[in-house]
Amino acid sequence: MNTLLSRWFPSHERATAVGMSMAGFHLGNVAGLVLTPIAMSSIGIAGPFIFFSSLGLLWLTTWAYGVTNDPNESQFISKSELRLIQAGKSNTTLKKGELLPLRLLLSKLPTWAIIVANVTNNWGYFVMLSWMPVYFKTVFNVNLKQAAWFSAVPWGTMAISGYIAGLVSDFLVKAGCSVTLVRKIMQSIGFIGPGVSLLLLNYAKTPVVASIFITAALSFSSFSQAGFLLNMQDIAPQYAGFLHGIANSAGTLAAIVSTIGTGYFVQWLGSFQAFLTVTAGLYFASTIFWNLYATGERVF
Repeated sequence: MNTLLSRWFPSHERATAVGMSMAGFHLGNVAGLVLTPIAMSSIGIAGPFIFFSSLGLLWLTTWAYGVTNDPNESQFISKSELRLIQAGKSNTTLKKGELLPLRLLLSKLPTWAIIVANVTNNWGYFVMLSWMPVYFKTVFNVNLKQAAWFSAVPWGTMAISGYIAGLVSDFLVKAGCSVTLVRKIMQSIGFIGPGVSLLLLNYAKTPVVASIFITAALSFSSFSQAGFLLNMQDIAPQYAGFLHGIANSAGTLAAIVSTIGTGYFVQWLGSFQAFLTVTAGLYFASTIFWNLYATGERVF
């Protein structure tokens, strides 16, 4: 995704493009959380797997037919639009066989700022995605079907807030703000907002109030799309896909640990609230690291 966006969009439109593409990701979570219990109750345990795999195959046929590596290769783009794209970005064509040495990539602190941000984002993101239905059932005794609805609403608002974050980010860049400053502002909102929201969640007394705080946490979290996720294209435009793979590998490991380990952490700490406080602390610490070492300038 990062590789294609860096090729298909001028630099002053990329934050909005990321917001739009990630909106599909969040709306997919809404569909999954809402439709899975319905499909299971009507078709059985195999229902969700059949339904979602069919959607994936349908999407694949559209993708294979319509998507090209570069706008120059597309039959669906006009010459005027192609000129607009090319005028708004530097030449980032990667020579065949050229690959940035991993040691060099990991020797720069801006790379580690992205990796740490990805780890923190995935930790909080997948905890909320995987465990919120259980949270509502355990803390508020809400049945799983109702819990799915409480858990799904925040993802819909996240799709909207992520798009807004992209628009604001691109507006600030066009207005003359430095890319570094914009990325730091967006990422700070994307971490401090969820951290504060999770702390407030400890004081929720009803499932509705809890849902509001979770919605706020995920809505603020979507600002990370205009932070670390977009920053990969800033510091390494030729290697954005490679850097994304490195950072997301670390982030995926964090997601595995948080998703599988949440039950153990909750048992060890004694409550969901204590675990949410630890996660909020991780958000705050990562904000400091990001603001110290992130940059919007090209590094590689």
